[in-house]
Amino acid sequence: MTTRAPHRLARLRLIATDVDGTLLTSDRTISPRTLAAFEAAHDRGVLVMPISGRQPFSIDEMVAGTVLQGPAVGANGAVGCDLRTDEVYFEDTLPVDAQTELVLRMREAVPGTRCVSVRNAGRTFVPEHGYVGLMDPGDHGRAELTLPEYDLAEVLARPSLKLILRHDTVSEDALLAVALELAVPGCHVTTSGAPFVEVSAEGVTKESGLEQMCARFGIAASEVLAFGDNRNDVEMLRWVGHGVAMGNGLPEALEAADEVTASHDDDGIALVIERVLAEQD
Repeated sequence: MTTRAPHRLARLRLIATDVDGTLLTSDRTISPRTLAAFEAAHDRGVLVMPISGRQPFSIDEMVAGTVLQGPAVGANGAVGCDLRTDEVYFEDTLPVDAQTELVLRMREAVPGTRCVSVRNAGRTFVPEHGYVGLMDPGDHGRAELTLPEYDLAEVLARPSLKLILRHDTVSEDALLAVALELAVPGCHVTTSGAPFVEVSAEGVTKESGLEQMCARFGIAASEVLAFGDNRNDVEMLRWVGHGVAMGNGLPEALEAADEVTASHDDDGIALVIERVLAEQD
C-alpha cells in the first residue's frame, strides 16, 4: 500500500464512496470488514453515501439492506436521490443541442459510434439501433439483451441524464480521446472503467452532485471523506476534505487523491475509515 501523509479531518460528517472498483470487490460484493466500517461510521452519526456512474436503481441493487441504502448520487453526479424512498432530489440533464452536436461529430470522426440516452432518473434507457448488440449481460445494470432500439433522432430528441457512446472495435479510451479533442460545448466526457464513454452536461461531475447533496444536508466539503478509483472520481477526490484513491485505481485518481489506500480486494476503504474514526474518538 502506498500513501501520502494523511491529514486529520477536523470533523467527519459524510463518507462518499464510488461503487465499482472501490466499494465492491472483484466478485462484486461488499467485504464484511468494509461493511462493518461503514456501519461503525453510521452508528456515530456519519452519513454514508454511494456515488457512482451507475443509475440509482443499479446502485440500490448493490447496497440494498445495508446502511448505504439511503441518500445516493448516480449518473456521475447528474442525479441525487434517496434509495429507500425513491425521492429524487435533483436531475442535471445534458441539453439536446449539445448531445446532438457531439454524437454527429463523433460519428464523422469515428464511423460506427453508437449511443444511448439515459433519462428519468436513470429508469429510461433509449438505445440507438445497433447498440444492444454491443452489450454484455449486466451492462448498464440491465441483464436482458432484448431491449427495444430507436432511430437516432428519437434517441437525441430529449435531454439525457447521461449519454453513452460506444463502438464495437474502438476502445473507450480511444473514443474518449476523440471526444475530448472535439471539446463540444455543453458536454463533459469521462470514463468509469466500463467499455464506453459517459457524457454529462458541462460542469456535471461527481463533485457537483456531491456538492448539491452536501448543501441539502448542511455539510461542508471539509467534513467529507471520499473514496474512488477512476477518471470519473477525480473531481470529487480533489473537492472533499480528504480524498482517498484505491490501490487498484487509475493514475489520474491516485494523483488527485490526498491518500492512496489498499485495493478494493484488500479492504482499502475499511483501513481508512477505521483509522479516521479512531483519530476522532
